Amino acid sequence: MPPERRAVLLLLGLAVAGQGVRAWTDRPQSAPGELLALPGVGGQPLAHRDSSLAAVRPLATGEQIDLDQASADEIARLPRIGLTLARTIVADRSARGPFGSLAGLDRVTGVGAGLLRAIEPHARFSLTPARPAAALGGVQYESGLGQGGDGRERRQGGVGRAVNLNTATADELEGLPFIGPYMAQQIVAFRERHGPFAAVDSLVLVPGIGPSTVAKVRERVAVE
Repeated sequence: MPPERRAVLLLLGLAVAGQGVRAWTDRPQSAPGELLALPGVGGQPLAHRDSSLAAVRPLATGEQIDLDQASADEIARLPRIGLTLARTIVADRSARGPFGSLAGLDRVTGVGAGLLRAIEPHARFSLTPARPAAALGGVQYESGLGQGGDGRERRQGGVGRAVNLNTATADELEGLPFIGPYMAQQIVAFRERHGPFAAVDSLVLVPGIGPSTVAKVRERVAVE
């Protein structure tokens, strides 16, 4: 081998060896046999990722989530409920009290009949709401209400009267299906700021009230 080529190979070998020594000396000190923590995706520690994944782990067979007390992370494990909707459910529960049943949960904006059917096998309710909610898909209303033979809603002792949205007090509005104390106050506040409602459908302009809620109270309210 020509001397020039031998000299080039020797220099290359020394350079490689020097880089190896530098990498070893720059390595943080650790105890012999210690395992290095590997970063996760995006620099997130694996241990933290494991705890995040555990929060959205699939439901076990027969497992149920208590929607009257569970955290948003736990509620997000239910079918078709992401973390955003789970947080909305918790916020509604904090403002208006426990749900008590699937019918009570239906008051939450973003919750509909299809979602309720999906979560029914996995949901439970451990607390009693301040005011019982109407039964889903039926004609059962809160305590003290029923229906007469002509199909019209009746209160005990007489025919029920429609609630006038433009004159009703918060206490009167609170008696409507799916309208609790909080939403009753919201309706009154909206009316005071913007004037009387032009139609029952105008209720959708009140923050927190959607078309499904309007449909549930339509037969119980009027605009005069």
